Amino acid sequence: MIGQRVEHAGIVGVTGGTGFVGRALIRDLLHSGYGVMIVTRDPERFRRTVPAGAGVGEVEICGWDGLMDRARRKRVEAWVHLAGEPIAGRRWSKRQKEAILRSRAESTRRVVEVLSSAPGGGRPVLVSASAVGFYGTSETAVFTEEDPGGDDFLATVVKMWEEEALRAEKFGARVVRVRLGVVLGREGGALPRMVFPYRLGIGGRIGTGRQWVSWVHLEDAVGLFRFALERPVQGAVNAVSPNPVTMETFGRTLARVLGRPYRVPVPGAALRVVFGEGADVLLRGQRVLPKRAEQWGYAFRHPDLEGALADIFRGGER
Repeated sequence: MIGQRVEHAGIVGVTGGTGFVGRALIRDLLHSGYGVMIVTRDPERFRRTVPAGAGVGEVEICGWDGLMDRARRKRVEAWVHLAGEPIAGRRWSKRQKEAILRSRAESTRRVVEVLSSAPGGGRPVLVSASAVGFYGTSETAVFTEEDPGGDDFLATVVKMWEEEALRAEKFGARVVRVRLGVVLGREGGALPRMVFPYRLGIGGRIGTGRQWVSWVHLEDAVGLFRFALERPVQGAVNAVSPNPVTMETFGRTLARVLGRPYRVPVPGAALRVVFGEGADVLLRGQRVLPKRAEQWGYAFRHPDLEGALADIFRGGER
């Protein structure tokens, strides 16, 4: 178990702060008294979305241009990198696949460049988002951080993404690659789209139902990023619940929590018409376990699916 906290910069740089996980992480950091430098392509638009009194920490919102100088002046030595073109929700055309690959390579490269000029005084830290897509897909295998990467498109993207992040080690940085599973929360990610048919009374199995869903509650996703910032850990860590489920179990559990029927299946062929190869995100999964997070001593707040979904929908409209 790793319980000791490490010293880190007073201000944490965050890229991808407009995303689902990024917004939650920024709120958490600010409420905990951290200063946050938010890097976004549209600083003015994002500035209007930060609520007054978001926390006691300092907030600075800036674009990518001139970032190195600003980060040096603010003595930013710790970074959480979340930026990248969304993987799910759009058809994987050749152009979209290129955008997914390019956005991750270019943004990670720029963060590493900024980190290479850290002002000193402490060991630089890079906590870089990654994905369980690293392992490829399987209905039978069980994956931990000790397993090699797969060879499909998503696995290739994730391996490249992580290789770019690991370049920061050349500059003495402590690098943690957080391999996110399906992040569950009400404000974004996959869950709102999955819930919609249940609200209409037509929810049901997606594809065969045998594919695995390696999921994580948003609070635990944020918690693992914080853990990686504050503890002397490095390497890859799977940000998933210790209890993955099949899509069949996921759907039946969601129906039960929402108090809705579970009956109308969604054929895989229909999803492929809409999303092409991108449908594999829903139709082909992987059973991933958080072996390293548990070894490090991270305590999951929401380890079981039914409790996690009940927490997400508690007190709200069902």
